[in-house]
Amino acid sequence: MSTQHPEAQNAQSQPSRHNDPAESLLAVRAEVAKAVVGQEATVTGLIIALLAGGHVLLEGVPGVAKTLLVRALSTALSLDTKRVQFTPDLMPGDITGSLVYDAHTSEFTFRAGPVFTNILLADEINRTPPKTQAALLEAMEEHQVSADGISRSLPAPFMVAATQNPIEYEGTYPLPEAQLDRFLLKLTMELPQRMEEIEVIRRHSLGFDPQNLAAAGVQAVAGAADLARAREAVAHVNVSAEVLAYIVDLARATRATPSFQLGVSPRGATALLKCARAYAWLCGRGFITPDDVKALALPALRHRVALRPEAEMDGVSVDGILQSILATVPVPR
Repeated sequence: MSTQHPEAQNAQSQPSRHNDPAESLLAVRAEVAKAVVGQEATVTGLIIALLAGGHVLLEGVPGVAKTLLVRALSTALSLDTKRVQFTPDLMPGDITGSLVYDAHTSEFTFRAGPVFTNILLADEINRTPPKTQAALLEAMEEHQVSADGISRSLPAPFMVAATQNPIEYEGTYPLPEAQLDRFLLKLTMELPQRMEEIEVIRRHSLGFDPQNLAAAGVQAVAGAADLARAREAVAHVNVSAEVLAYIVDLARATRATPSFQLGVSPRGATALLKCARAYAWLCGRGFITPDDVKALALPALRHRVALRPEAEMDGVSVDGILQSILATVPVPR
């Protein structure tokens, strides 16, 4: 476990450079790009999750900058962040905190765990047993931690950014459906393109240090106040009855698809609505279009469905089926 990074501590006192919260959040992407090459879609997804008050599951092979991306984002947003390396011997109290006996007062006092932060980086969450994974459920859903009969609120904003390697890797514990459903988005981070990888190597050849984001020029360009104002604006983005029906039709289509043994629940449809709303606002619009829904359908729904065993044996992919559903469900004009 680690505490807040020094560059993020320094950033806490820096005011926003923009009066418009939308400009501030768009500037965050430029700051993150100083440390992470490419991955624009992933950065946008993380910002959308913050705007919608949700959590993100980042999946990718080791070495694609999952951890660096979250650290750079928290620095650019001047938010407190803590990192937990999930291991097979990690206990629930190591995350949420626990009661500790104080010999001076002869009483038990609560020692807060790393979950008491703005952005919790749960690194390799699928390398710890389900009991410890489940310790995050209450924090993610209710933004609080209960211990000794007392509920303690988490800081606002609060987001869990969990990373995991693909499930088929050895030594992993697949996240149960109840845990997966708590994540607003599942973002997949692919290996960089050739020119992007050349740029990564070039930066390292010039002395880039992933542990020193300040030296890379990453600065705070937004803060919690900007995020709060942005969330208020997102809540006023209009959604037509036709678009609402379109979201429901997409969810119901996943339940009727023979390849899925588990379709999208109403919670998943609501999550897609939240994401489309935030994306429309980031794009500068006060209303949601069907294209906004399509753009967020895969990351908002891919972790809320389950393939039938026979479909897996046929080599069918979840994303492929979702793409087929998007192509067949009628789009409102």
